[in-house]
Amino acid sequence: MSTDARPEPGLSPERLAFFTDAIFAIAMTLLAVELEHPDDKQIHSGGALWEFLVDQWGSYLAFALAFVLLWSVWRRHHQLMDRVRRLSRAFAFWHAPFLLLVAFLPFPTAVMGASITNPMAQTLFAGTMAAMVCCEATLKELSVAAGLATDDPAAIRHHAGASWSVGLWFALSAALAWLLPYAYVMWFLAPLAAACGARLLTRLRGRRAATVSVP
Repeated sequence: MSTDARPEPGLSPERLAFFTDAIFAIAMTLLAVELEHPDDKQIHSGGALWEFLVDQWGSYLAFALAFVLLWSVWRRHHQLMDRVRRLSRAFAFWHAPFLLLVAFLPFPTAVMGASITNPMAQTLFAGTMAAMVCCEATLKELSVAAGLATDDPAAIRHHAGASWSVGLWFALSAALAWLLPYAYVMWFLAPLAAACGARLLTRLRGRRAATVSVP
């Protein structure tokens, strides 16, 4: 490979992908570390241990939900990085808030697990997720706008639309949490929001492009 083909120092796609994978792995592990453990008295009594486990159902639900969400965000980022052949400074920069939110997610997960129907706890979690997936969408938009991804830019824009839709869905759930104690149920419908939102935004992009191209 010639010297000219080497990426600019600090803009290596491989190093950024490896670092991102490490942050996701640590965050997903910390989700389990935040789970409360039974004390010595509870651990030696079957009935007391059962009561403890039942009492902690909110923590287990929050853990499972956050783990699945982080897994899905990581998988989408993995697919994006497999398409990226070079980086821009803006693309690298936006990984800072993106990974900050990934690393922060175990905290709102623990808070929500302690009081899953608390509107402030739901708002903290939903707000973190909304900001994270919006950063994810921004990365996808930048990869297409700067020509960083050489493989199917239309598909990447479609996936960006899905991420914007999920971000809006979580923001909406944060607002509804102050009216409905079980607004978190909306989060289980995030895949549906992504699919419907992506199709809608793709159509709107197509109409806008057609309008602009008309002389």
